[in-house]
Amino acid sequence: MKKVAVIMGSLSDLPAVRPGIDLLQRLSIPFEAHVFSAHRTPEAVSRFAAEAEQAGFGAIIAAAGKAAHLAGVVAGHTCLPVIGIPVKSSTLDGLDALLATVQMPSGVPVATVAIDGAYNAALLAAQILALSDDTLAARLRQMKQDMAAEVLAKDEALQQQLREDK
Repeated sequence: MKKVAVIMGSLSDLPAVRPGIDLLQRLSIPFEAHVFSAHRTPEAVSRFAAEAEQAGFGAIIAAAGKAAHLAGVVAGHTCLPVIGIPVKSSTLDGLDALLATVQMPSGVPVATVAIDGAYNAALLAAQILALSDDTLAARLRQMKQDMAAEVLAKDEALQQQLREDK
């Protein structure tokens, strides 16, 4: 199975990224997590991104706040799918990071999830890997079925409560 790279612009992004890391672990997807800054360690970012495919990665998740150029810089150095997580910071509640991550020039795509949307970023990476991994695809199908069952159970509980309230 291919790995997923999880790159954070700062270690302070870890709490926002943790739900995605937890999901990758729950789905038994191998991953590596790193701190690289598009602005403070540009050579390390470009080297990692350029070598990621050869290193066995199938997708890269890049999380950054404020100027949030990390996902775009990574995407500029690889043909792997890049998923950007705009991280909410004290500045503009993450809107600045969202716009910096989602507004990519033609030819340099970055799939962008919601502000602090690490869970969905990991899920999207898993779905990408599942295209060539039937075992992972089955785990994802089961996860969706479990999620639907939870919602239906909650609806049934609501209906029961409403019947009792009459």
